Amino acid sequence: MSRPTKANIVIDMEDVDKDDEMDEMGIDATEAKTSRKKRSVVWKEFEIITNNGDMKARCNHCKHNLAYKKGGATTHLKRHLKLCTPRKATLVGKDKGPKQSLLSFDVTEGGEMLSIFKYDKGKIREELIKMFVVHEYPFRMVEHEFFTKFCRSLNPKYEPIKRQTLKLDCMKMYIYEKESLKLALVGINKISLTSDLWTSNQSIGYMCLTGHFLDSEWKLQKRILNFCPLEPPHTGLAIADSISECLIDWGIEDKNSTITLDNASSNDLAVRVLKENFEAKEKLHFGGKIFHVRCCAHILNLMFNEIVKSLKLSTYKRLILDVPTRWNSTYAMLECALENKSVFSRYKERDYNYNWLPSDEDWKRAAEVSKFLEVINDVTKVFSGRKYPTPNLFLRQIWKVRKMLNDTSTDNRDFVKRMTLKMKEKFDKYWGECNLVMAIGAVLDPRYKMKLILYSFPKIYPADDFQRHIDDVHESLEFLYKEYLSVDSQINSSMSSATYDSNPSQAKKQKTDDFDEWFITNSDIIPGNKSEIGMYFDEGVYKPGNEEYEDFDALNWWKANSLKFRHLSKMARDILSIPITTVASESAFSAGGRVLDQYRSSLNPETVQALICTGDWLRQDFRVELASNFMQEG
Repeated sequence: MSRPTKANIVIDMEDVDKDDEMDEMGIDATEAKTSRKKRSVVWKEFEIITNNGDMKARCNHCKHNLAYKKGGATTHLKRHLKLCTPRKATLVGKDKGPKQSLLSFDVTEGGEMLSIFKYDKGKIREELIKMFVVHEYPFRMVEHEFFTKFCRSLNPKYEPIKRQTLKLDCMKMYIYEKESLKLALVGINKISLTSDLWTSNQSIGYMCLTGHFLDSEWKLQKRILNFCPLEPPHTGLAIADSISECLIDWGIEDKNSTITLDNASSNDLAVRVLKENFEAKEKLHFGGKIFHVRCCAHILNLMFNEIVKSLKLSTYKRLILDVPTRWNSTYAMLECALENKSVFSRYKERDYNYNWLPSDEDWKRAAEVSKFLEVINDVTKVFSGRKYPTPNLFLRQIWKVRKMLNDTSTDNRDFVKRMTLKMKEKFDKYWGECNLVMAIGAVLDPRYKMKLILYSFPKIYPADDFQRHIDDVHESLEFLYKEYLSVDSQINSSMSSATYDSNPSQAKKQKTDDFDEWFITNSDIIPGNKSEIGMYFDEGVYKPGNEEYEDFDALNWWKANSLKFRHLSKMARDILSIPITTVASESAFSAGGRVLDQYRSSLNPETVQALICTGDWLRQDFRVELASNFMQEG
């Protein structure tokens, strides 16, 4: 998303306390009052240092040490200044014409630009703030002695600041960047939301709300809108109220098209309340058919948990910890254990207190389950393998899971049957009804169109029910398409009205009746003029090359064909930007854990929100990938 044009952020440099300045200059207040002020002009270009116990006068230009005696003469210092070559180079240009300029590379949105270097105190402060916010450095680092030494080695004019000043500057940048993002969102037509809850080490509940949208270049964008505290109890009504307040604060309450949440019961109530509010204001997009999107990743996680329960896996002694919030951790745990099978028996021989040695039967079951989970692990890679997975990618993966469940349901082993039965119950509970976003997303993938629906639905749904789901996809597709036609016709009609109002004589000549209005709305679907949906299906599927197939971007295809499919491309643009998982919001909790570590647990919620949100916005704007752990580098 292109950032609005702006001048450098002007930061009030007077925020630094005078006492801080005295501390940084090494001036003791008592000493300043009692010491006699040096009157000679040479002391502007010399400093007094101690070298091996002897006091010396060091030249600020060439760093040469000369003799110094308190109250002594300064003639030799003046003589040195006349002969000092670096000083002469500095003076050239002040009195004797132009001097050579120092060049620097300024980083802009278009790349690096060569410019004349000029020390800018405000610019240095701005870049310092960005560094701390983007890389999540602790505020106390700005006061570290060697951080100051490092900055002064880059530029001796660097002026240190205190951590309190840095914190205030971060809050100012948060306010500025928020206003800039608000301005950018004015031009966005529809915004999809994802949200999740998290409890910090302060036992404070936070709600993260992330907005997803397409920019003018058809590139998927996401921005954390709020990372705010949520007072307990975390009921559905409290969640709905908090989301509504956020949307009003950002001025996007009329732009929200969908919301993706996990499957907690409180979220179902929150969605119902939000849906009723939007419906009352006549701002419910897509007729509310796809307003609530269930997180696919969370459903897979629930299915995996059934495996853990069925196998009665230990949760406290393993090579790789089985993390409940990571849906592929069970597979990683079993794979690692199988690779190191011989280590367990050897360790038992060395440690008599080790009582968790798996039996031969346990190893057989682990090997079978590992094969079973390999399919699901491949699916999770699709969810997490791309920065922004679009809805068209998910149906084919969900079909693979269903096929695997159908194949294993006929297995003769009891533990496999029990495990499969539990997983099928979860699958049917959440995907028993067609996920319209996933299905329509697959139809809008030119590689599949309706073919993937026709192939997979008979395998996903019962024989007496799959046709109903196929018909539902057809009807929803037509409904959404007509809605876009209606919106475009209203825009054209209002533009025509504006033209007629400005030219009354033209309005008299071009009167419209009921037929004209009907024709504008239905001209794209009357016989003899096939609709864009019909044209799209008649063209056949798009067949990219083998190398291009896996990296195929459906949004790029629709962008290239937006002139051919004027209305349908707008629909595809909005549908394919809907997130199917809440991974984007959950990833903010990793940042929350880093910001609120054991050393900074006293940060108030307002500061936490400012750091999380501003860091996300700047990283997105400057395309910075944040390392998850400093110790993992290298």
